[in-house]
Amino acid sequence: MVVVAVRLLYLVTTKVFAWLALRCRSGGAKEVEILVLRHEVAVLRRQVPRPRLHWSDRALFAALFRVLPRELRAFRLVTPATLLAWHRRLVARKWRYPNTTGRPPVRDEIRELVIRLARENPRWGYRRIQGELGRLGYRVGEGTIRRIMAAAGLGPAPRRSTVSWRAFLTAQAPGLLACDFLHVDTVLLRRIYVFFVMEVGTRRVHILGVTTIPTGPWAVQQARNLLMDLDERADRFTVLIRDRDCKFTTGFDQVFASIGIRVLKTPVRAPMANAYAERFVGTLRRECLDHLLIRNERHLRGVLTEYRTHHNAHRAHQARGQLPPDHDGGEVIDLTSRIQRRRVLGGLINEYHRAA
Repeated sequence: MVVVAVRLLYLVTTKVFAWLALRCRSGGAKEVEILVLRHEVAVLRRQVPRPRLHWSDRALFAALFRVLPRELRAFRLVTPATLLAWHRRLVARKWRYPNTTGRPPVRDEIRELVIRLARENPRWGYRRIQGELGRLGYRVGEGTIRRIMAAAGLGPAPRRSTVSWRAFLTAQAPGLLACDFLHVDTVLLRRIYVFFVMEVGTRRVHILGVTTIPTGPWAVQQARNLLMDLDERADRFTVLIRDRDCKFTTGFDQVFASIGIRVLKTPVRAPMANAYAERFVGTLRRECLDHLLIRNERHLRGVLTEYRTHHNAHRAHQARGQLPPDHDGGEVIDLTSRIQRRRVLGGLINEYHRAA
């Protein structure tokens, strides 16, 4: 405050001496200067709609505003409304209460948890979410939950009338089969088609066949071969997901319907509806096929057989807690034995094991 007072005193002193110097000038010179200054102010107002004032400028304007003629007060940079706004700001700054009363703000942790529960459970209402929060140790009012959800754009339950494909596939994964075709171009630009089926629950993959001319009868025979491979495990599956490829004929569907497996067709141009199969195709290409030159069908069969063994017996999968599909839970790992590397596909992929 001492520094502010000294600066204000210095500013007032310089202004007083400047006004004393003006009294020695003639009236005509003052009038010309006033006209020039008014024009300069008009030009600056067109360029700067709202000038930024320092605290000393506010103090000077407030002190001289009273002596300004009433008819000229409305045309200055500082108007009566400006002075009132400055005064309200000073009052608010001086009488600021640190310990304000009222409802405490909701913590970000609780806010994020409410939004998470609402999005993950579209059939849960405000009270259901309130009860779940109580079990987690948070006491939150129903009205607070309603306001948090409204701010996040989430309405009352139910927030989604139909089950999404993601939710359906996740719920049905243990009894779900997903099939699809992929193509591989050889060195001589000959296109070969690969037909595979994935057990979604375990991520185990079956390479059913490789051919250059995929037809409906050929696909039917591959379906029969799959059921023979599954043998008694075929009773565990209830749904087969496939796209609307013309190679999947009525006979193909009847093969699975004969043992009680319902065939579910994906929507038109919706590859994400068969996301598990599409993800395997991408993984197979990124880890294997994009780094090899395929000579012919025989070469491709060998590559796919070796990669299938790696995929089912060794490759880690996030959905299975970084375990392979054929993981043996009873296997004991000797942490003292030496780590060995096994090359797959000529060193394209490496597998690491403990020495027996």
